[in-house]
Formats: sequence, structure tokens, C-alpha cells
Amino acid sequence: MPNESIIKAFDGKNIRIVWDEKEEKYYFSVVDVVQVLTDSAGYQTARTYWKVLKNRLTKEGNETVTNCNQLKLPAADGKKRMTDVADLEGIFRIIQSIPSKKAEPVKRWLAEVGAQRIDQMIDPEQTFQMAVEDYRRQAA
Repeated sequence: MPNESIIKAFDGKNIRIVWDEKEEKYYFSVVDVVQVLTDSAGYQTARTYWKVLKNRLTKEGNETVTNCNQLKLPAADGKKRMTDVADLEGIFRIIQSIPSKKAEPVKRWLAEVGAQRIDQMIDPEQTFQMAVEDYRRQAA
């Protein structure tokens, strides 16, 4: 699946995102979103939380886990690793499953990311400007 990896910051933590041109959808790293919502100190804690939540949701018959995909996303060490991802609908459903005060700000942030992409589709120059900003941010 042809895709473009993006890293967006939310509340001082990075959330890895992939835009799939073919499906015209964003896919968000589930563990990254879980880390933000649970205020997990590290990636491993968030990963464990997601593993437990995933098992609970599966037992409840929740389709959210079934609809999660795995894509190769850049890890902290720079290598690409298979990571659970969900589209916007799946991420919203996961957010609803996690008791957190941060859920509402995350929903607003996700809506903002979606609005930016729509703006970029209307004005392709914005895509170029965003790519330059992302490059400068990563080079710094």
C-alpha cells in the first residue's frame, strides 16, 4: 500500500501517522495514541496497555481490533517496524474505550489533522510547504 509517513506532535509526544493515497485515509499508530491518552511514561508501558485493552475488546466482540491493520512505521531507533494502526473511525472507537481526561483534546487534534489534509487536497502547495516544515523540524 503506497503511503507517506508523518509524525505529528500532540501534548509533547509524537504520534506516527500514515496517509494512504490509494484508500485516501489516515492511519494512526494505536500505541502512540494510547500513550498520549494514558500519560504512559514510555512506549513499552503504552504497548502493554494496548495489548491488555486489545484482548478485552476482542473478548467483548468489539470490531475495532479486527479493523486494525499493521504497517511499517519508523521506530525511535530509525528502523521501520510493524505497528498496529487504525483509521480515524477506529482511533475514535479506541479513544472511547480508554477512560481519560485527554480524550476530548485528542478528538479535536484528530479533527484538525483531517482538516489540514482536506486543505492540502484543495491547495496542493500546502502539501509542499508542510513537507518543507517537516523536513526542517526533523533536521533540527
